[in-house]
Amino acid sequence: MKIVIAGGHGKVALRLTRRLAERGDSVVGIVRNPRHVDDIRKAGGEAVVLDLERATVDEVAAALAGADAVVFSAGSGNSATAARRDKMDRAAVVLVMDAAEQAGVRRFLHVSSINVGCADERGIGEGYSVYLRAKHAAEQHIFARTGLDWTVLRPGVLTDGDGDGTVELTVGNRVGPKRARFDQVAREDVAAVLVALLDRPDTAGRVYVVVGGGTPIDEAIVV
Repeated sequence: MKIVIAGGHGKVALRLTRRLAERGDSVVGIVRNPRHVDDIRKAGGEAVVLDLERATVDEVAAALAGADAVVFSAGSGNSATAARRDKMDRAAVVLVMDAAEQAGVRRFLHVSSINVGCADERGIGEGYSVYLRAKHAAEQHIFARTGLDWTVLRPGVLTDGDGDGTVELTVGNRVGPKRARFDQVAREDVAAVLVALLDRPDTAGRVYVVVGGGTPIDEAIVV
């Protein structure tokens, strides 16, 4: 397969690139900073330098040409302003989906957050709340798409451990949790789950929540 990753220099994205490249897939990472190109190549992928806050649909569609799937794993960063969160965590998602449809790429995986749509935001800081609202708006756009075979993955609090190869993966709903959750999950395991979802087209139209757990990833995928 040829996979394009929006936000290719992210910590999950680089792990995903390495996993896909090691098994023989072709991976292209979209990055904003030219200095990140070498890191993509070291992970086994190729890079396209493109700023998703300023790019056109045509430019992104050109980067997606010939792809079998696109993974949106970009993010605004912890210190982003509300305006930038809206641009990266909502508007850029819509941009990439528009480009995928234009390029004829139906499979679309979106890396979201466990607390998107949370009804009770007690214990959530203002910055995180703004981020979650932008992500929630992005998900609403995703759910409305009929031209894409989308899957949304909502990971818990991300950690940098090696990963266990086991998780707790549950089918979520489009509304979100009643209360905020702070269960942890290793970025390495999130990358492995994304690989498994790419291999399972029958997971399209589903929302999944992933946290650390004891079930082998291949066995954890349910539809």
